[in-house]
Amino acid sequence: MTLSLKLQHDFPGFRLDVALDLPPGLTCLFGKSGSGKTTIINAVAGLVRPDRSEIVLDGTPLHDLPPHRRRVGYVFQDARLFPHLTVAQNLAYGARVRRQPPRDLDRIVDLLGIAALLPRRPATLSGGERQRVAIGRALLSDPRLLLMDEPLASLDEARKAEILPHIEALRDRTGLPILYVSHSLAEVARLATTVAVIDAGRVAAVGAASDLLSDPATAPLLGLRDAGAIVTAQVRAQEPDGLTRLDTSAGPIWLPRLEAAIGQDLRVRIAAQDVLLALDRPAGLSALNILPAKVLAVHRGDGPGALVQLDIGGQRLLSRVTQRSARTLCLAPGLAVFAIVKSVSVAQRDVGDVPLTPQG
Repeated sequence: MTLSLKLQHDFPGFRLDVALDLPPGLTCLFGKSGSGKTTIINAVAGLVRPDRSEIVLDGTPLHDLPPHRRRVGYVFQDARLFPHLTVAQNLAYGARVRRQPPRDLDRIVDLLGIAALLPRRPATLSGGERQRVAIGRALLSDPRLLLMDEPLASLDEARKAEILPHIEALRDRTGLPILYVSHSLAEVARLATTVAVIDAGRVAAVGAASDLLSDPATAPLLGLRDAGAIVTAQVRAQEPDGLTRLDTSAGPIWLPRLEAAIGQDLRVRIAAQDVLLALDRPAGLSALNILPAKVLAVHRGDGPGALVQLDIGGQRLLSRVTQRSARTLCLAPGLAVFAIVKSVSVAQRDVGDVPLTPQG
């Protein structure tokens, strides 16, 4: 199911002018606060009426329909549950909006892991539990599209870790297209199949997550400090010393123990600042992860740093080095190098399931 957007709207001192044709899957609208991300999804929901708009979902125009006829589910930054209703009653409300019995209730309750919460009221739930209930209520309205406006922004790291696998399950098991707003690059790398970078009301870049995040040219738009690429790997072994071995297209890497099954495919975000480069395979080094690589591009910025795009067995990796190091190593396209990654530099939140939805 595809989504096509053409939106124009003038605010005092700000103009929104975007055109997007988005494939199926989970699309992240990424950008700084005030860039126009929430305005875009509010326009899709019908909560904002732009000066000019064309919103087409799988061939069906939405822009002339009132909000209640667009069949769009919306999960806000705060859960917005009814405090006087139980979780079960909040979920049932989503179905009543569609004036139908709560079909698929059991499936959605199981998908989100909220069966034990059904008799409780929102005040007794954690932030992550409230957001899971809010997602369930949105799904039970039988939407054709799910909008999520920074649903993890108000949660601490523990609650984010609790809810991220459930959003991955939504992406992979429901077939529902998702438009997801975030300014967290770690979230984008974990969840997105497509990324659209919004900057000052314009689309600055758009593409498959794996391509866009590994492109040195787009790194300044995403934030150089957080630049990093996605590597796909398969769980090969759970080692007795507390490490998990993953096999990549360029060789094995070891990470702190992951709760994953042998043979499971994962994608791992590796920050550019955590990738060191060497011309020869190093020996006597504490780092376990040493991958043969080839330089594809060297992107020199205005400051002292440079971003190096690497090929590792057909996948892309980024390394952030100083321009002095780039000159000393004579880094240039085609040069064979070794990429070195410390095992402990990859956080658990940077490892997630490989999307089942096609990225194209």
